Amino acid sequence: MNWLQISEDLSFKKLINGSKCPEKLKYDFNKNGELRHEDTNEPFIFNYHHSYAGNHKRYQILGHLITQYVYELLEKACKLQKNYIPIDVPDNNFCSFFFMSENALTNCSTLVVLLQDQGTSRAGQWGQKIIIHEGLQHGSQIPFIAMALQCSWGVIVLNPNDNFIDLKMEMEPESLNLSEKEDSAHSLQLPWAVPKRDSSSPEEHTTYVWDHFISKTTARNVAFIAHGYGGLVFINLLMHRSLEVMNKVYAVALIDSKHHTMHQTQGNSQVQAWIWKHCREWVSNSKPLNKTVGCLMKVDCPVVSAGTEKYNLAPSFSLQPIFKYLKNGLKASNRKHFVRSPIATRSKKVMKT
Repeated sequence: MNWLQISEDLSFKKLINGSKCPEKLKYDFNKNGELRHEDTNEPFIFNYHHSYAGNHKRYQILGHLITQYVYELLEKACKLQKNYIPIDVPDNNFCSFFFMSENALTNCSTLVVLLQDQGTSRAGQWGQKIIIHEGLQHGSQIPFIAMALQCSWGVIVLNPNDNFIDLKMEMEPESLNLSEKEDSAHSLQLPWAVPKRDSSSPEEHTTYVWDHFISKTTARNVAFIAHGYGGLVFINLLMHRSLEVMNKVYAVALIDSKHHTMHQTQGNSQVQAWIWKHCREWVSNSKPLNKTVGCLMKVDCPVVSAGTEKYNLAPSFSLQPIFKYLKNGLKASNRKHFVRSPIATRSKKVMKT
């Protein structure tokens, strides 16, 4: 994505200035999507205060603001729509949500679903830490979204880590700082935090979106791109909705996936055969990009190198080969869908006398 096209109305600096930060963070993303200090042009420095607690609090505030900024980019720069779940709850404040391109379910032949790793990262992020230290082009999902949209494909950006609502924040919003507003599973302080309905875990979130949205798409071809724990979540979906997924999903690009085929499939040879045929995994490795890694039996899927040994950079490094893989798979899928019509012939009837 050309970060120069992001208008000043979508600047990170404007978001910071409009927030209720206890301290003003003098950071903004430059034209290359890199986070830099406004005065020194230096990358983000964690050790700013003399205490770890102060530095950690500052880091949490930055992460919260980046999450809000990426949400803005998804809606205003990528033109995606926010969809709240569950669909039958009138109060959106207690709901989870995900993002979807316009007419993704009704007016496209191919749909791509993005599913990130577990942790603090929300929709539109492969990793919050990598956004802070390496930039939006490496840590956000926006380059993947932009490439899919350029192909005229529909896009769904899942939000599998948005699992809890902080009741204390809802009741006393003005008394809390931003670090306390984080609803990460890692900072829960029960009994104030309660699970969001139909989205209490990455598995539940993904299954709900599949049942109520993805499974209803008119697109003949659905593809998943899953990073880390997202790979385990996809295999979980495959096992719980086996026939639907195997009939609708034509390709799965896994990145450093944490799935375990033998354990999760419980010896189901049909599912294992499907995984081998329809999935490919890119792993952080010292080998050149897209080179075969290891030698596997046909119970998992082919594995190739992401072209980097850094786990957090694997998604951005494997962007181009992943889309080449999806496009090649699409050609094969379209050939499979094509059925030649029988040639009509005129038969001659012989009348018996």
